[in-house]
Amino acid sequence: MPPERNVRFDVDAYVARVRSSPCFICAIVSGDPAYDLEEVVYEDDRHLAFLARYPTMPGYVLVSPKAHVEHAVRDLDEDAYTDLMRLVRRVALAVEAVIPSERTYLLSLGSQQGNAHLHWHIAPLPPGTPYERQQYHALMSENGLIPWSLEQAADLATRLRREL
Repeated sequence: MPPERNVRFDVDAYVARVRSSPCFICAIVSGDPAYDLEEVVYEDDRHLAFLARYPTMPGYVLVSPKAHVEHAVRDLDEDAYTDLMRLVRRVALAVEAVIPSERTYLLSLGSQQGNAHLHWHIAPLPPGTPYERQQYHALMSENGLIPWSLEQAADLATRLRREL
């Protein structure tokens, strides 16, 4: 059965923060300590994979290029796009090896109005999630977050790093 999503998410505060703050991915790339829950699970010279700060499901990971690019198809040449997608697949396989999942959702979100830095979401759907709580419902923070702590993030990051 999926974990309880009983942590309230303040959408208005989130929107205000995202639209008034510098790029969060660039901050993570630079090592900004304000992003401690976004524990890095993989890094190479061009890419980064890290845990989501606001997980709606256990094992929620984001993958991005380190360079601040904003469009998945326009800002990357074919080789850069293919390399990024290979990493998305590799991280998704590691997530599936560590976290039980019925299906793994892969999607790119963000917009020019907020979270513009290109990133892919890897979101493993817990087995037993009722159909009406799957897909968009499972991804939406507005429906609540799972309880999440620094200790849980560190433990999951260790297991994912080991798998990667």
